[in-house]
Amino acid sequence: MKQDKQDVPVKIDTPDAVARQQMNFGDTSGYGELSGEYFTFASGTDITPLLEGLENDFCQCPHWGYVLEGVLTASYSDGREEVTRTGELFYWPPGHTIRANEHSEIVMFSPQEEHDRVIEHILEKLNESE
Repeated sequence: MKQDKQDVPVKIDTPDAVARQQMNFGDTSGYGELSGEYFTFASGTDITPLLEGLENDFCQCPHWGYVLEGVLTASYSDGREEVTRTGELFYWPPGHTIRANEHSEIVMFSPQEEHDRVIEHILEKLNESE
């Protein structure tokens, strides 16, 4: 799921502040603490090989975030693909991988225990390739 800022409904609109809120933007049931994360990807980066060995070779942690800059393609275990661009909110459910179509920077919020396991797996894969 992705959504452009202009498509997020305005809930408060005053000269001093505008608040937009999209309801039902992913489900955090059953997850504990969230981590706030910044990621930067060089153009062409594809994390798919680094996820090999995880369940179904995909990231099984959900992420909610915002693309500060760039274009990314999320590929899902059901075969779908979704392109997310600068200025869009996103929700990547469990069962995804990411490819940077161009230099990209994102802010994400993730269940910290689940995502830490994925990051540790990626670090192990990177160490294997050295």
